[in-house]
Amino acid sequence: MQWFFIIFPAMLAGLVQGLTGFGTGIVLMIFLPAILPMSTSAGVAALIPMVSIAIMVHRYHDALHFKRLIWPFLVYASVATWSIHLGKVLDVTFLKLMLGCLLCVLSLYFLFVKSAANRHYPLVVAVIFTIISGFFNGLFGIGGPLMALYFLSLAESKETYMASIQTFFLIDMTYVTGVRLANGIFTPQDLPIILVGILGAVIGTIIANHLLTRLNLDVIRQIIYVFIGFSGVFYLVTSLQSI
Repeated sequence: MQWFFIIFPAMLAGLVQGLTGFGTGIVLMIFLPAILPMSTSAGVAALIPMVSIAIMVHRYHDALHFKRLIWPFLVYASVATWSIHLGKVLDVTFLKLMLGCLLCVLSLYFLFVKSAANRHYPLVVAVIFTIISGFFNGLFGIGGPLMALYFLSLAESKETYMASIQTFFLIDMTYVTGVRLANGIFTPQDLPIILVGILGAVIGTIIANHLLTRLNLDVIRQIIYVFIGFSGVFYLVTSLQSI
């Protein structure tokens, strides 16, 4: 029964990742802290989707504009490296509350302000999004929502969006996992959980791939905005419960 509570969340995470381009960390961090310490949960949540994301990268690699990834990754990875160490000393409840409020506001804005959907962000806004994403990725293993908005603003099609965000997260997860391993945040004892989770995430991604062929970019945008709102509500509820 314990394995079911690993493989099912991983399947759901793979499905969400396959449809929106992000979200595995959000889904997995609902469940993993019940059986693992917070810092270990963040590390495991980053490892579980790597195979399924690699599948998506291969599927959409022809639509990739690699130069779009270079500066966001350098900023994102630098901040994430710093915040991994901060996660050991910070009281993160207030930070999660702030992130929840931000995501709820952004979700409502993009859902109801029609002119926002195709907006290209000024460089300063893109940098702020990247810094915030890297910071919370290092703390919780969750950095997707704002990076999704950034890459979505550059996308000409669902293929270019998926290629950009999946490749970005594959590179990011590989790097951040190396940092966490170097800091002893998780150990070989966590390997069975990771392997079962990988299996579930791959199954979820296969399901998502079949569904994605029937969706256009506008529908995907709406799914992303709704899920960002869900993410914000989740952070708000969990942080308020901790106060």
